[in-house]
Amino acid sequence: MGIPSRYTHQGVRSAYLRRVESLGTFLKSRRDRVKPAEIGLRTYGTRRVPGLRREELAQLAGVSAGYYTRLEQGQVETASEQVLNALARVLQLDEIERVHLHNLARQPSSPGLSEPPREEPHPRVLMLLESLDEATPAIVLGRRGDVLAWNRTGHALIAEHVDFHAPQDPARRPSVPRMFFLDPLTRDLYRNWDELARIHVAYLRLTAGRFPTDARLAELIGELTMRSDDFATMWAAREVADCTVGTMHLQHPTVGAASVTYQVWLQPDSPDHRLEIYTPNDPSSADALRILTHQSRPTAKKTQQPKSCHPTEHVGP
Repeated sequence: MGIPSRYTHQGVRSAYLRRVESLGTFLKSRRDRVKPAEIGLRTYGTRRVPGLRREELAQLAGVSAGYYTRLEQGQVETASEQVLNALARVLQLDEIERVHLHNLARQPSSPGLSEPPREEPHPRVLMLLESLDEATPAIVLGRRGDVLAWNRTGHALIAEHVDFHAPQDPARRPSVPRMFFLDPLTRDLYRNWDELARIHVAYLRLTAGRFPTDARLAELIGELTMRSDDFATMWAAREVADCTVGTMHLQHPTVGAASVTYQVWLQPDSPDHRLEIYTPNDPSSADALRILTHQSRPTAKKTQQPKSCHPTEHVGP
C-alpha cells in the first residue's frame, strides 16, 4: 500500500519559493536568545528586546554598531571570517550553528532559486547497501530527505506501508520529512516523534543554509509550513542541528515496541547523500528486527525478478 494521495507531493508553488533563511534573520534569532546576565553584561531599566541589543552585540564582537546593523539587515555583501567568529563567540553558537552561520554568510545577497539536478545514489553507495546483511536495516537519503534506496528490512522497519519499489522512480520517491509531518501512519510509528521531528526540522534548516538556491528544498519547506502546524512551529524556532546518530523508539505495527539506534554514514562520492543504518538497543529489539528480516524476504516468485536495492515510494519530492 502506498501513501494516501493527500499526503503525496502536489507540486506546491507559492510565496515560499524564495530564500528560506538569511544571515540577518539567523543573527537576530541568536541575538534574542542570549540573556545579557549570562555573559556578564549589566543592564539598567526596562529592556524592550528579549536578548542582546544590536549595539551590545556589536561592542562585544568588536565591530561598529552601524556595520552590524547593516549586516543584520542584509546590506553588507560579505563578512570576514574574523567578524563571523567574533559574533559566534558572543552569541555562544555551537559547532553546527557556526557552520550554518558561515554558510549563510557565503550566500549571494539575492540568490535566485533554480531547479536542482535529479538525485541518483552513487553506484558505490548502492554496492555498500547491497553488501549489508538484510538483518541490518538501512536506507540511502538524498539532501532533502528523499529515500533514494533501501534494503528490504530498512523498508519494513520505517515504511512498510509504502511500495518497496517506489524509490526507483524519482517521481514517486518517499520524502521522509513529508511522511514525518503529513502521514499519520508514520507519526504513529515513533514513540519519540516530537524529539525526532525537531531534529528533522533543524537538519532541514542546516541544509537550507548549504543549498540556498534549491527550488525543491524551498518548495518542501513551504509545503510543510502551510500543511503542518507542528512543522511551522518548529521551523519558527530556527534551531539548527546535524543528525548523525540518535535513538528511535518505535511502536511498529508488525513487531510491536522496539528501540533502535540510527547512525549516518556520509558518502565521499556524494557528500549530499547519507547512508543510514539501524541497530537494536536491547535483546527484544534484536528479536523484532530478526522477525522483520524474515518477513520482508521476497517470496520465491519475487526472487526470479531482477534484484533491486532501491527504495520506496514518494511523499515527494
